[in-house]
Amino acid sequence: MNWDAVQAIVRKDLKVVFQNKGVSIPLIVAPLFILVVLLPGSAVLMNKLGDMVTSGLAWLDKALELMPVGSQPALAGYDATQRFVVLILVYGAAAMYLLLPLMVVTTIAADSFAGEKERKTLEALLYTPTTDWELLLGKLLSALLPALGITWGGFLVYAVMANLSAWPVMGRVFFPTTEWVILAVWVAPAVAALGLGAMVLISSRARTFQSANQLSALVILPILMLGGAGLMGVMFISAWMVALLGLVLWAINGALLCLGRRGFRRSKLALEM
Repeated sequence: MNWDAVQAIVRKDLKVVFQNKGVSIPLIVAPLFILVVLLPGSAVLMNKLGDMVTSGLAWLDKALELMPVGSQPALAGYDATQRFVVLILVYGAAAMYLLLPLMVVTTIAADSFAGEKERKTLEALLYTPTTDWELLLGKLLSALLPALGITWGGFLVYAVMANLSAWPVMGRVFFPTTEWVILAVWVAPAVAALGLGAMVLISSRARTFQSANQLSALVILPILMLGGAGLMGVMFISAWMVALLGLVLWAINGALLCLGRRGFRRSKLALEM
């Protein structure tokens, strides 16, 4: 394995991505909006509405009785408004948090091969002295590393914003939970890798960055719908179930990587140029 060649591919791709404002600006603005404005803003709203919200949440106690037994102690000792804030910022926000790695990885991966074709630089890349696996690995890492950086950085930002925005209601630091730590460190990277595997295949066949980026919706929506629905369930049960979900996703990623490595041939890309 020629790691110098892999690093060169990663550096080149990242340089192109962050010099392209059409790609880099959404990668910064969208995560900030989700983590700093949208989700913490709901906690501020709960505080502003005050007693009106509390009186309107009488249904919440009945709903909590239907939740798994393992999740009920986590909400014990909270009043109705505090429980609603926890449900939004801890449980409800989990699925939306998975948007971060998916958005970043699909945007960069869409530019991976399709952007090379559009800029007429793919032919030079294909004739570099690297193996097919080194070329593929470089492309994978160039999308995965920024996704991990933004995902983990976003987790820290969200932890601060969630506690600050909900402090008037909660009166203490309540975030992150054990489930969220596992989600950020273990599950979110698996989701990013899952989206990446599909997007590299799409990008290698698309002619332009725009068409590859549009097709990314076909990747994001199914993963987010299935992952979000399953995530809500397992987070209510236990941290171990969240870890198990991540393990399943990593197993799927391992299978996809093996298939992708076997099927990736630069000769095929050369014919599609």
